[in-house]
Amino acid sequence: MTSATPWKAVIGGSVGNLVEWYDWFVYASFATYFASAFFPHGNPTAQLLNTAGIFAVGFFMRPVGGWLLGRYADRRGRKAALTLTVSLMSVSALLIAVAPTYGQVGYAGAVVLLVARLLQGLSVGGEYAASATYLTEASQPDRRGFVSSFQYVSMTFGQLLGLGLQIVLQHTMSPAALHSYGWRIPFVVGALGAAVVFWLRRNLVETEAYSEAAGSDAERGTLRRLLAHRREFALVMALTMGGTVAYYTYTTYLTKYLSNTAGLSKNDAALVSFCALTVFMLLQPLAGSLSDRIGRRPLLITFGVGATFGTVPLMTTLSHASSFGGALLLAVTALVLVTGYTSINAVVKAELFPTQIRALGVALPYALANALFGGTAEYVALWFKDAGIESGYYWYVSALAAVSLVVYLTMRETRNNALTETTRPATEAAVPARSLSGNP
Repeated sequence: MTSATPWKAVIGGSVGNLVEWYDWFVYASFATYFASAFFPHGNPTAQLLNTAGIFAVGFFMRPVGGWLLGRYADRRGRKAALTLTVSLMSVSALLIAVAPTYGQVGYAGAVVLLVARLLQGLSVGGEYAASATYLTEASQPDRRGFVSSFQYVSMTFGQLLGLGLQIVLQHTMSPAALHSYGWRIPFVVGALGAAVVFWLRRNLVETEAYSEAAGSDAERGTLRRLLAHRREFALVMALTMGGTVAYYTYTTYLTKYLSNTAGLSKNDAALVSFCALTVFMLLQPLAGSLSDRIGRRPLLITFGVGATFGTVPLMTTLSHASSFGGALLLAVTALVLVTGYTSINAVVKAELFPTQIRALGVALPYALANALFGGTAEYVALWFKDAGIESGYYWYVSALAAVSLVVYLTMRETRNNALTETTRPATEAAVPARSLSGNP
């Protein structure tokens, strides 16, 4: 980072994102332990299907969160939205931590779990856009790819914290204790962490881009205003579908896949995910910085080609991975490809919309695409497995990636778009966007 990089903005925008995605991810990574607590005993895959279904329901709340909190971010400010989202996540984590089991209250415990997931979906639906717009607007025009890449650094670090805690608990608690009460510990940690972040985010400074445009449009943050950007709306959905299904396949679903399909122990599967995600996290700023030099499209196209033609052989080989080293090598290979999407997808979407509608423009189509393709990824994968045609899921991921690849090949480059009243190229803009540091 250079001295011009707004460290305070990066840390403030990212640390809350870390806690949000820690809470979001521990649900998925600890599902193998608490699935039996909320549903009748029986087929383990059926229990995972039930918890995966509730996981997916949380995603369907994300468009609602994207609409409500995206509108809130465009009308009240990025800082206000970031503070609200982390508050909702704290409440949802606490609900899961204290939820009663099936043995105690029957399906009422699953209802509490469902309510918590709906709150998580509402929160994350707004968090993504608020964080993406805040980090993008707070950075120098020639450093937007690098700075915004910290969104996925923080997201991944949150996942690593969840996995790291899982590994610690696996080595310090018996399997029986983990299934009984140990799975509640990470949700208590998440609730406390969100409370700390709430305090940190109250001290953030609003971005200049938002402050300058705040009073210039009475319809800012409205659906009517968004309808004027229908092409960009569709573009965000199309470029997201392949990336989000690949991301969730190789992150949240990977641990289950390695233990439920490849036959690795839960401990080894978690350790593979932890090591692979560490490499993935470190790659994000490098790829984001590269996009500031060569553009966003080359990275997106690289991902699209790799995911379209590499998913089937990668997943097939992973299903037969019998050693820690082999599984790790394949997982890292997959996540290197996914980096072409994750490192820059936030900045690309933010660069498509003007300030008055940027948060809603990023939030709603992204949340819809995630609800349809990201949130259902794990459920669809388990459905194919339960039906005895697991390889069908590999082709499903490849097909979605192929659709996004077509978009990457035909879309315009966004690197030089200015974060001003319009999305004119920065070289043509009368007034270039400014960062929180006050430099042009």
